[in-house]
Amino acid sequence: MPTAWPTAADIMTAHPVTLPADAPISQALGLMRTHGFHEIPVLRKSRLIGMITFESIARRSSRSLSTKVEHLLILPPLVTPSTPFPELAEQLLATGLRAAPVVGRRGELVGVVSRTDLVRALPGLPQLAGADSPTVEAVASPATDVVREDELCRRLLSRVRLLEEHPLPVVDRKGRLVGAVGLADLGQVLWRPVTGGKRDVRANRSALDVKVGSIMHAPPITVPVGMPAMEAARRMTAEKVSSVFVVEGGRPARVLGQSDLLGLVIGRWRRPATKSRLEDVYVEITGLRGSGDPALLAEIDNVVARGLRRVARYVQPTLLTLHFAPHATHRTNDLTVEARLHTNQGIFYASHTGWNLLAGVSGLLEELAGQTRRVREIRRSRPSRAPADSDETSTGDPELEERIRVATGGDQAEE
Repeated sequence: MPTAWPTAADIMTAHPVTLPADAPISQALGLMRTHGFHEIPVLRKSRLIGMITFESIARRSSRSLSTKVEHLLILPPLVTPSTPFPELAEQLLATGLRAAPVVGRRGELVGVVSRTDLVRALPGLPQLAGADSPTVEAVASPATDVVREDELCRRLLSRVRLLEEHPLPVVDRKGRLVGAVGLADLGQVLWRPVTGGKRDVRANRSALDVKVGSIMHAPPITVPVGMPAMEAARRMTAEKVSSVFVVEGGRPARVLGQSDLLGLVIGRWRRPATKSRLEDVYVEITGLRGSGDPALLAEIDNVVARGLRRVARYVQPTLLTLHFAPHATHRTNDLTVEARLHTNQGIFYASHTGWNLLAGVSGLLEELAGQTRRVREIRRSRPSRAPADSDETSTGDPELEERIRVATGGDQAEE
């Protein structure tokens, strides 16, 4: 009998910190800094009306600190105490939020569940245990967005959405990892007063005109190549961070964030026992600049749908992650697109670099379809290559035999 997933009631934080609708931004920032929050539920007469987020405030940094939070609210996903773990992960990833309110039967706020709560519970989930648990480099995202320690904090404002996802690695002039900078660090200077008392000299520059190296936190939390992803989740919980860096040669190679770990849950949860519909495949896109263009998103959706139909001929896709990494040079508009595909036959990877975004996505899906086709051909050819006088006993269940081969390392010679 399959083990049940934990629910929001099992992992949520009860009696969360809240704000009234008429509270000023300054009060919201004070609570966020004190408690390390990124989102706070906002109530009007005990009724939940939305959430105030660090990102929504940062995007309107010109607003007065006396502005009421009700003018900057977002509508969060509403979950109930019975919402299972995978649905919680999917809701948070789909909305890009780090936390969501949990409401009762009468719509009352009963708690808040965050990505940190989910990651803390990951290592104890029996659904993710087993020999096929991936390593950090297999699930981490490429560290394409880095910050120089001598850059001004002002330039971080254009990367607020990235900072909301996870802290960015900070490197020195030689590209070596020296620290990390996140939204909490940016908050130290974002609303710093630039004027003093009557006898103080008025500052002639913005508080944002300081170097990143002066606000970053160091040393950064790193993990070695080959560490199991669940062990990295324990490290993130112990260090109270939302990401860790995979370092190679002193340089940040990949970033393992909470969203990468939660993607494993969605991929495992959506792995069906029978053939699934393409509508059930979860697609996550990160790093795409100008993603507000509906025409571009529609084209990407069409390309992805066609590619997944080809993949579905050979395996059952459950989760597709696409990460766009522009090279950001004045000489070329090239970008690298990396794909990670979760299926009922394991995880597949592909990468493409070029100037044509849609051609890159199409090429990735073709490569993934080719990989899955070869896997199916290998599986089909195995019985015919078995010796006629073999002493191995057949179970009569091909899927069970396949799991036995993987568990005993019987496939290593063919890889």
